[in-house]
Formats: sequence, C-alpha cells, structure tokens
Amino acid sequence: MIDEKKLEERLVALEAARSWSPRVVSRLEMLLRSGTDEALYRINPIQFATEKSIAEAEAIDLFLHACVVGLFDMDWLLVCPMCSDVVESFRSLRKLHTHFHCHLCQSDYDAALDDYITVTFTVSPAVRSIRFHKPEALSAWDYVFNYKMTPGGVMPDGVPWSEAAKGLVKALTRIEPGSAANLEVDAAEGALLGQDFDSDAQFLFPVARGAAVPPHEPVILDCGKCVAATADIAPGKVVFEVRNAGELPAVFGILQLPTATFQRPKLHFAPSLSGKRLLMTQTFRDFFRSEVISATEGIAVLDVTLVFTDLKGSTALYERIGDLNAYIQVQRHFQHLLDATVRHNGAVTKTIGDAVMAAFSTSADAVQAALDMREAVDQLNRDRPQRDFILKIGVHRGASIAVTLNERLDYFGQTVNIAARVQSLADGDEICITEEVHGAPAVAEIIAPYPVAKSEAQLKGVSKAMPIYHLARMAF
Repeated sequence: MIDEKKLEERLVALEAARSWSPRVVSRLEMLLRSGTDEALYRINPIQFATEKSIAEAEAIDLFLHACVVGLFDMDWLLVCPMCSDVVESFRSLRKLHTHFHCHLCQSDYDAALDDYITVTFTVSPAVRSIRFHKPEALSAWDYVFNYKMTPGGVMPDGVPWSEAAKGLVKALTRIEPGSAANLEVDAAEGALLGQDFDSDAQFLFPVARGAAVPPHEPVILDCGKCVAATADIAPGKVVFEVRNAGELPAVFGILQLPTATFQRPKLHFAPSLSGKRLLMTQTFRDFFRSEVISATEGIAVLDVTLVFTDLKGSTALYERIGDLNAYIQVQRHFQHLLDATVRHNGAVTKTIGDAVMAAFSTSADAVQAALDMREAVDQLNRDRPQRDFILKIGVHRGASIAVTLNERLDYFGQTVNIAARVQSLADGDEICITEEVHGAPAVAEIIAPYPVAKSEAQLKGVSKAMPIYHLARMAF
C-alpha cells in the first residue's frame, strides 16, 4: 500500500534537495510506485545506477537524500563471504560491530569497511508497506531466500549462490516454540544437512547404501543446539520429527548435499556500496553527522588514500590583510578544495587551521583531486594582486582505522601520520606522493604530463627511508 500524500511530499523535497540530472528522480519515483516488494528491499545503489544509466556517485547521493527526506531507510549489512547470508543488519553505523559469526557456515569473521560490510536502502514503511517490513510474518521460504540471503554472492558459473541453494532444499518450515513438525524427505546418496537458519543448530547425516533405514528420526532444537541420534541413514524416504524446545521460533530446513564433505564454491560479489565508500561520500558526512562508530577498537579500512593540504605563508596573509578578510579568503579556499574532493569521489574528513584532510577510495581519484586543488587555488590567485595562496599537498595510501574522535568520523593510524608528514615535505605548489600511491592503478597515466622528481625521506616514526615523488607544475 502506498501513502500518496507522504510519497508526493517527500518526492518534492527530494527534487529540491540538489540539482539532479534529467529524469533521475522520476526513475526513483517509478521504482517506488511500481517496483515489486523484492525490488524495494535492500536496494543496491550501484546496481540501480547501472540499470538506470545513472552515474554511481549521483545514485549514492540520490538514496542518501532520499533517506534524509524519509523515502528510504538505510541498512548496514554484515554479509558472509562464504554463503552471502546477511548475518546481521543495523539501521545505524553506531550499532555496527566487526566480529561476526555465520550460523549457516559455522564460521567467524572480522569485517572491514572494505569487505563484508555493505550498505543498502529499503523503502520506508511510512511511504509504502512491503512484506519484508514484517519478517516474522514471512513464509519460511521467503524468510530464508529473500530476507536472509542476498543475491550478490555469485558462483564461478555466474549463478547466484542463493539460487543454487534453492535446489538443495528438500524441506523448509517455521516451527514455533513448543511445537513440532514432521519433515518427510526422499534421501539420496550423499548427506542430509538439517539447519536452523537463525542459530548454530545443525545435524549432518551421511546417506549411504547398506545403512539403517529409520522410518522416523527425532530431532530436538534447544538453545541453539540440535540433538539427533542417528549417525547415518540409507537412501529412501525418511521422516524427521523436529521439535522446537527453545523459546524462539525456528526456521528449519533439510538440504540434500552431494557428499558429507560438500564445500560451497568460492563466491565473488557483484559491485555494491561498501561501508568504506559511504564514509568517503561527502553527502553522508554532511547529512549523517550523528552517525558514530561505537566500537571501542574502531573499524578497519584495508585500503584508503589520504590527502593532506596546507597553505604556505598563511600567517603573513593574516598579518597583511587582517584576520576577518584573511578568514573569508581562507574559507573560499576551503570551498574550492571541497569541490575538488567531491568531484573525484572523496570526502573532506576535517580541517585543521588552514589544512584539509580528505579521504578517497582510490589513489587515482586522490591524485586527480590533488591536481585539481592546486589548479583551483591558482585560479584564486589570478583574481588577486599577488599570490596569497600557495598550496602544499601530500598523498599516501594504506590501511587505517575508522574511528569517532571529537564526535566526528575520522581515521587513525600510521597511514594518517605518514600522509601528514609527506605533506610537510612539499614545497609551495608541489604535490608529494608516496610509492604506495605512485604504483597504484591509473596513477602513472594521470601524472605523466607533469615533471616528477624522486627523493628519499626519513619520516618520523618510520624505520626506513621512504621514496617520495614530487609533482611540480607542467612547464609551459
């Protein structure tokens, strides 16, 4: 059911939120009005961008603004890399944690913002109700294959694992506390796996010729455990009497496996919005300032490129034109740096005095942004009687920890320290990049037109001297 009044009001607010490319909002409206329940549940904005021929950055912005106006709710998902099961989902980053256990795989993982953490969007129940808003009312099949599992995990042959898994299921039902269900299956040689999809309760029975043929097999589910007596069974019809002795409903299934040692094929995942990319989206930082990382140890980011900038001689500027005038001009410089950052898919993490720290998913974006920053500041100087703004830039790539410091999402660790120190090596109008950035994909092509000088630098806190590449302006 659609609430037409709320939908219209919120679409108008979304249209006015920023300048959109032609028909972007209308494509989202069409989805909201005519999309299936499945299409409006856990939407992947990267997939939406591909299907609707929209730039990925604009699609991400579209859904973030749509959350702000109340059209969608944002979900942070912990996705198992082995079976594409949504192990846990959270409506807020502050509830996210990095250590998780998959009941289906009986495996434990440590998630990073780059891997296993994805962000999706579900239509708000205030705008349109879909059956996934009430998972407790879903059928067992719907719950497992449309609510629990994602279609993003794909096998080497291109088939989503969730689709392949459907062919293994011989019985699947919801069992209320204190109730029992008789599940009849026609066992084939290999093995039968019994699985509670919300706990570690499992059994695995080898199926082989010559084994016993129990007419009924009692199974008890209790406190996340499964109690079943038979070790192996013969091919043929078997009835499992499954009793839920626990206090919570159980969604229980029996799967036919080809062997008792069956291993799922290694999955690869379709492109999606990672937690890392979202944190490096300026719109998220602008509109979701209340989001904090509550995990005391922070959340790992395996690969981030950081840009540090600073103004050379800014103290003299304040002395020459006065604090107020200098402050206004420095704010103009900040806006130009922000624009260059956003243009190349990054986000400004913080400003410190006259300095900026920005984060990017790729080194290519970071280097291109740094070049644009330098050009933008040069444009500022062309409108002035003298060169008041001289930018120094450092770029470094590595692992980091996303944390909340002073009520702001920030990055912490050696990569941050090195990036700041590399910036201090830069001369006026110079961009210094490390070996990690220089060797990153597409960077060589970007810097090819510029004079590059290589040096060795001994940075504080780093045991070995680091190669540093100095990018000067192009000679005319």
